[in-house]
Amino acid sequence: MNPKEIGKRALEYDKHSGCSQSVLLALQEAYGIGDHTSFKAATTLSGGVARRGETCGALLGGLLALGLVKGRDDITDTQAYRDAMAPANQLVDEFKARLQHEFGFKKPLESTICRDIQQHIYGRGFDLNKPEDYKAFLDAGGHGDQGCPKVCAVAATVTAEKIQTFLR
Repeated sequence: MNPKEIGKRALEYDKHSGCSQSVLLALQEAYGIGDHTSFKAATTLSGGVARRGETCGALLGGLLALGLVKGRDDITDTQAYRDAMAPANQLVDEFKARLQHEFGFKKPLESTICRDIQQHIYGRGFDLNKPEDYKAFLDAGGHGDQGCPKVCAVAATVTAEKIQTFLR
């Protein structure tokens, strides 16, 4: 499966909520990585970590998948830990650049904070734990193809591109 198809799958999955799981599941299915337990563990990372608007859950799902491929197996293997950081940082940088391009943000995206990304997409950030803000998020197209599901598509696509460099 090519990276764009993986991204499309993540976009569709996010229409059910759960950006981190949407990205992780699309990548798990494409590459046979992780298992149901790792998918389940990603539940609480969505919406910027427990819907708090912190680090983007879609990016976290991608980083989890990258960790499944490139992460260390032994806590004492410090070199493997260090070796995983370079592709992780490359993934974060490419995610930000690709969001900038795909959404055509006028101002540079300087962080991977969920609320900052929301500000760029919707003109404001949302507290997804507050019912009135969650409704406003949905009303703004939060789970539409041009909203957070598109962020998931970008995260899954750039992660797939990175993972493929290790599988060649």
